[in-house]
Amino acid sequence: MRLNKYISHNTTYSRREADKLIQEGFVKVNKKVVKEPFYEVQKGDKVYLKGKLVKEKKDLTVIVYHKPKGELVTKKDDRGRKTIYDSLPAKFRHFISVGRLDFATEGLLLLTDSPKVAQALMESDLERIYKVKIKGSITPQIEKAMQEGIELEDATKGAHEKTEIKSMIFAPFYAYQIIKNDPKYSKLKIALTEGKNREIRRFFAHFNREVVDLKRLEFGGVALNALPVGKTRFLTKKEYEDLREFLKEWEKSKKKKS
Repeated sequence: MRLNKYISHNTTYSRREADKLIQEGFVKVNKKVVKEPFYEVQKGDKVYLKGKLVKEKKDLTVIVYHKPKGELVTKKDDRGRKTIYDSLPAKFRHFISVGRLDFATEGLLLLTDSPKVAQALMESDLERIYKVKIKGSITPQIEKAMQEGIELEDATKGAHEKTEIKSMIFAPFYAYQIIKNDPKYSKLKIALTEGKNREIRRFFAHFNREVVDLKRLEFGGVALNALPVGKTRFLTKKEYEDLREFLKEWEKSKKKKS
């Protein structure tokens, strides 16, 4: 694990703060000052921060946050907009978000103090379930694309104006339910197994359908349920058990690939 990750995972410092501490000479590995944030910490290495041994965490923590609209999923914003870390309790401000929800999207966001867990969940094909409201009706053409998937050379419609991702392949929706189909507004519940950049907004924008409301309800079997907007909760015992089983399978698949 990289030194900056090691420090952010095992202390309350963020990775950016860890970078600064390393560059300023406050970090030693095996009693030698290391000023390279990307130094790889090996098994048996002893890392010291300001003279104190950094003890490696053996457990992990995952929380559910009901992200409101109007918050960015980032540590800092150069335009001074509100981020999730402005709202989260101080004890969670070093946690890593599992993927992102855009500024105008609300709902379930997982955060963890384990880089490995964040990576495994982001790479997974676990179900992400959303409630979507769009302007206009759901046509047979849209429904066919939901069932069969679609590949777009230009998928910038519905994307952020500064996006660098131009083309996109949309896999078939894992599942969907049309709750209301109306010329003015339509509502759906959809399940995806990917977490691409503004995927849902881009998909519907291709059919000239603006997403006016988007809320994530579940991720990998962890549900938002009645958690109030802006509040957090820890995973339940059963959710932790399911997560550990998932991590075992993920690690096995990684070993097979390598």
